[in-house]
Amino acid sequence: MIKRTLYISSPCHLSVKNRQLVISPGDKNREERSVPVEDIGFVILENHSITLTIKLVELLNENNAAVIFCNSQHMPCSMLQNFSGHTTHAENLKAQIETTVPLKKRLWAITVKAKIRNQAGLLQKAGKTEYIQLQKMADSVKSGDIDNREGTAARIYWRALLGDEFKRERFGEYPNNIANYGYAVLRAAIARALAGTGLYPAIGIHHHNRYNAFALADDVIEPYRPFVDEIVYKHYNHSNEKTELTVEEKKAILTVLTCDVCFGKKRCPLMLGISKTTASLAKCFLDKKLELIYPDFS
Repeated sequence: MIKRTLYISSPCHLSVKNRQLVISPGDKNREERSVPVEDIGFVILENHSITLTIKLVELLNENNAAVIFCNSQHMPCSMLQNFSGHTTHAENLKAQIETTVPLKKRLWAITVKAKIRNQAGLLQKAGKTEYIQLQKMADSVKSGDIDNREGTAARIYWRALLGDEFKRERFGEYPNNIANYGYAVLRAAIARALAGTGLYPAIGIHHHNRYNAFALADDVIEPYRPFVDEIVYKHYNHSNEKTELTVEEKKAILTVLTCDVCFGKKRCPLMLGISKTTASLAKCFLDKKLELIYPDFS
């Protein structure tokens, strides 16, 4: 079942009644609305005047819904994380902790290959001839990506996609903010799926930082980034003076969760695709085999 995404940007009070999320607008002229909590996958809270009850938080966590909070610049900055979202959490966590370094390096190579291939897929769709170069580069990724094919591919990719003037930076100029917003939503979706699979998002296969609670999500997100990048490409208008996203751009970014992705000849919404990936990763940890699957950009 495809879960719903709620984007709330106006002052309101959120509560729960009969297992329904109740939205009570700050404007008394507007009617209350309700949504079954079991149908919710993501709640994005953008207005600082939004209030909510602890009971609602408890019920959203119980249903493994991702609740994302935005800062004063309207960018996602934090999320609720369920401590335990899977019946075999202890077993999966033990297998994850005991994963050997060689297996982690091979899993990272699979991840980097998938990322570069999907970058090549987007370039091909955009009519950029550099996709051929990236396809060849993906085939040459070694265990642990010791030659940093990921970084080399990124420089070619962004220059081809958005031009020589563009620099991909976390706090860079527009349209970096579109990409950042999309990546934050993707990261939350992946963290939610990891918790639902019984994996611990702070223990990564490549990313590692004592202050990063979502290192594994930062690993898994890599091959999924081109699906956000396609939205960035479509909305890029070559304006370096733009500092805030429009409502239309935010709505476009949220559609990434329901866009179709391909696993071989089978299609499914990206939201379900992420669950396929995290489930396959858990199997890799448990069985010590290379069965990690990612979607193909098509």
